Amino acid sequence: MNAAFTLEEAGVGVPARTLLSPLTLSLGHGTVTGLVGHNGSGKSTLLKLLARQLRPTTGRLAFDGRPIGEWGERELARRIAYLPQHTPLVPGMLVKELVALGRYPWHGALGRFGPADREKVDEALALTDTATYADRFVESLSGGERQRVWLAMLVAQDAGYLLLDEPISALDVAHQIEMLSLVRDLCDRRGVGVIVVLHEINMAARFCDEIIALKDGRLVARGAPAGIITPERLEAIYGIPMDVLARPSDDMKLAFPR
Repeated sequence: MNAAFTLEEAGVGVPARTLLSPLTLSLGHGTVTGLVGHNGSGKSTLLKLLARQLRPTTGRLAFDGRPIGEWGERELARRIAYLPQHTPLVPGMLVKELVALGRYPWHGALGRFGPADREKVDEALALTDTATYADRFVESLSGGERQRVWLAMLVAQDAGYLLLDEPISALDVAHQIEMLSLVRDLCDRRGVGVIVVLHEINMAARFCDEIIALKDGRLVARGAPAGIITPERLEAIYGIPMDVLARPSDDMKLAFPR
């Protein structure tokens, strides 16, 4: 596997508390990886570490073979795009203006917004089916629409890797499937690597190539969905008995509490 991220005993701690125990693993390009686990398991901490929102307090972290601390801010933003769990309010901003912010790493605050930037913004609006909202204020949109617009900004950023922290947590089932289908399509059609924090294990099984499970800041399971969606693995991850059934249409495993 051509590693994008390489962690060597990388961990995060604060006084009197370990947020992420030392972790050694590699994450490749061009796949969708789901991070699962109960609240406080370390999922968001790991994602923030990969996004350089946090620095490791132990061990080392590299991106494309280079220590992540050596990357310049704009240089890294051209390669990695990060969507936090709670997106900021943007009062008075039009959708097309927010999506255009994704081009900042390519031209800078004082740089010229040129035809290539406009093309990337238009492409992102089209790919995320948000072009019809372009002239609306972001604050006027529904939760699902806003999530798609923020994802459009990341697409316009044209990074090869997306780090998404619970992008479907506030969405109904239809919008969850819509959002994750778009993420899956970006990976399959454009080779974008994705690491996404998910609470819904069945969504992770449906849309991810690989699942990484954390518990109490430690890695407890990693593998293809079929190997993770077993009663034994799920109980180890979530701490409650779980049953698994095969979906009649295609034998995909589905999990539910016992």
